[in-house]
Amino acid sequence: MSRQSVITPEGLEKLKEEIDHLTTAKRREVAERIKEAREFGDISENAEYDDAKNEQALLEQRIAQLEERLRRATVIDEKDISTDEVQFGSIVHVKDQKTDVSQKFQIVGSTEADPLEHKLSNESPIGKALLGHKRNDIVTVEVPRGPKKKLKITKIETA
Repeated sequence: MSRQSVITPEGLEKLKEEIDHLTTAKRREVAERIKEAREFGDISENAEYDDAKNEQALLEQRIAQLEERLRRATVIDEKDISTDEVQFGSIVHVKDQKTDVSQKFQIVGSTEADPLEHKLSNESPIGKALLGHKRNDIVTVEVPRGPKKKLKITKIETA
């Protein structure tokens, strides 16, 4: 039961780069560790060998997860993003109506979300609340802790 995931062109590129790094450099590194550990002798009592094999299993699992995410990815064309209303891929400028603090967020898929880079998931409370709204709309956001936030959309732009 795999579901489609939406991704920006930038997110797609990062995903491909990570898969490439893991399948080339990292695989070689782990294979070298296994080879070195085998040279220590009896592998039945060799902790270095066991550790290297465990790392190999985790690496292969991560590669499989990323490749599955790549297969399910639907890339959003930035030319299709409108500045009339907030949608996936939009960069949204908002102003908190209580604190007067302005912030800027890009609405991205959950796999690309990174609050430190101001990239909010379309499934997060703020991301979900902003979707579909227009400039000058005031959006009420249910937050996990504390009172509801009222955010005014001041600007919508494309990435």
